[in-house]
Amino acid sequence: MNNVYAVKDIKFSISTAGRGGQRPADFAPVTGMDTFTVTFDNGMDEWNPLDEGGWTRRMITTKSLTIGLSGKRVYGCGGNDYVAGLAYKAGTDAQTMLFAKFPCGDELLMPCTVNVTSAGGGGAADVAVLEFDCQSDGAPVYTKGV
Repeated sequence: MNNVYAVKDIKFSISTAGRGGQRPADFAPVTGMDTFTVTFDNGMDEWNPLDEGGWTRRMITTKSLTIGLSGKRVYGCGGNDYVAGLAYKAGTDAQTMLFAKFPCGDELLMPCTVNVTSAGGGGAADVAVLEFDCQSDGAPVYTKGV
């Protein structure tokens, strides 16, 4: 099939230098992840003008983007170790940059706050997990591929 791609072909990395890290050397892949989700939260303003006969008008006035990742806790992987360490951080110490390159050539550079929701737990026979959300903190830069 043309013009489709497998999620496994998305390449992503995180700045281990925090928000200021924007050089390629500042970014490391987060290995061991097996899900990658992209969700939008749109702020909506609604109004009911008299001339619309009772029909509501709407306009998206704000946007938010969340990249959710979950997988396994891989010790010794720079990106995985960095994210797991953010579980114990707060404030600006939990902010960084996420970079994603999609198979179509599109790229996303997103300033974000990392919300680690699970790090190292699981059942006795399980491999330890790492789950986190990168929530946009300001406008991301989305560049269309050629």
